[in-house]
Amino acid sequence: MLIRIAVLCLILFSFSYSQEENQFITVVGDSLVGKMINGESIREVYGNVVLTQGNVVITCNKAIQYISRNDAELIGDVVAKQDSLTIRTPEGFYYGNQRKSESTKGVTLDDGKVILKAQNGKYFFNEDRAYFWQNVVLYDSVSTLTSDELTYFRNLDKAIAVGRVKIVDPKSLIQADSLEHYRKEKNTIANSNVSVKSLENNTIIYGDHLEDYSGKNYTLVNRNPLLMQIDTSYVTVTDTTEFGVRERKEQRLDTLVIVSKVMEAFRDSTNKFIATDSVKIVRGDFASINDLTIYFRSAEKIVTMKTGKSKQQPVLWYENSQLTGDSVLISLHENSIKNLFIFRNAFLLSQHKIFKQRFDQSTGDTIRIFFDDNKVDKSEFDGSVFSIYYIFEEDEPNGLIKSSSQSAKIIFTDNEVDEVRLFGSPNSEYYPENKVVGLEKSFNLPRFFFYENRPIKEILLKNYFSKIKPKSKLSIKN
Repeated sequence: MLIRIAVLCLILFSFSYSQEENQFITVVGDSLVGKMINGESIREVYGNVVLTQGNVVITCNKAIQYISRNDAELIGDVVAKQDSLTIRTPEGFYYGNQRKSESTKGVTLDDGKVILKAQNGKYFFNEDRAYFWQNVVLYDSVSTLTSDELTYFRNLDKAIAVGRVKIVDPKSLIQADSLEHYRKEKNTIANSNVSVKSLENNTIIYGDHLEDYSGKNYTLVNRNPLLMQIDTSYVTVTDTTEFGVRERKEQRLDTLVIVSKVMEAFRDSTNKFIATDSVKIVRGDFASINDLTIYFRSAEKIVTMKTGKSKQQPVLWYENSQLTGDSVLISLHENSIKNLFIFRNAFLLSQHKIFKQRFDQSTGDTIRIFFDDNKVDKSEFDGSVFSIYYIFEEDEPNGLIKSSSQSAKIIFTDNEVDEVRLFGSPNSEYYPENKVVGLEKSFNLPRFFFYENRPIKEILLKNYFSKIKPKSKLSIKN
């Protein structure tokens, strides 16, 4: 007996649920006209029309109800409501069996959390899901999203946008071929032809996959990333006039370009940017290749280092100088290099501008280089210092000096060696020109290596943007 009662209850519940899912729409208004068209019974309802199905209520000026299909065409000032949701359109359709509304006459959705607009739109009331296409715009309290297509999941606070996607907020602009945005968590995942532009510091990051976690102040680009920052720096320029020599500050436009396999940005108290694996950096006369670069923006410091014993040392170039070491610390001031420290197995070489086979060279445990007005002012060397410097008199070669000491200081004038001071067991030896010419390589210090893969900004940008795929013609299936 109990089994029969249970089966009966199950049947009644299923019947009740089926009725609720497929309940007929009701349409009322000021006047009604019944018709038969092609054997189908329809009703035209005029004035203060109200369509109801469960908790869905739609008002409009006129409705054409198709009885057997359980559908209705809605005309004039159409407003659909379900709880906190409101959808407005001049004209549309409501499909009762699917509990779905649709319009191609311009649609606006407002659920109290976002406002969604497009030329065309569908809303699935059972799923709390909207699909809008053509000139899509989504607003929330802090950002605006535009795209060709968009699916909005109300309960999940999630939007999937496809085609010419843009998100703009007070601090940034994100563009991509496709994008997922989680409003509550403030997370964004973008794919294909991605770019993120900071509206605060003229920085743009490109890539093919981006994950932005605004709540955690963290951004990751791990497919084909490139960073470009356009900034200004100041240099001292000397003018000769009839009144004498005068110095003035001149503003110069600098473009920073960084390419790597992975880029991360931490917008927390550390305010740091990390580039990892196959890193290439170019800015003005400065360039580098390395495996790891960390840029502390607030502190204006850049750190680069070896990532393992078998890995290559970072290589840096500044004008005609090349620097290598296990780790490097660069301090900046007003976007210009203030000083540069090289730690462990440090090596500095400078190629002569005319005699290309001649390299001034210095090695030590630590090298500290200080800059003044974008020019090398002095260098300090500590720990087993070995050096060779070529001598020139009136631009003519005149041999070299080979030296060793525990520490050393080199003073520069106009980026040329002016004075060398040795400390701690100093030793130096002069080699005349006739003992040097043609034998320059034999004087090179141990670990000498001249890298010829210095990155060039124009080539980096050309190679990168020539590989960019055309805009994808993606579509959301509904």
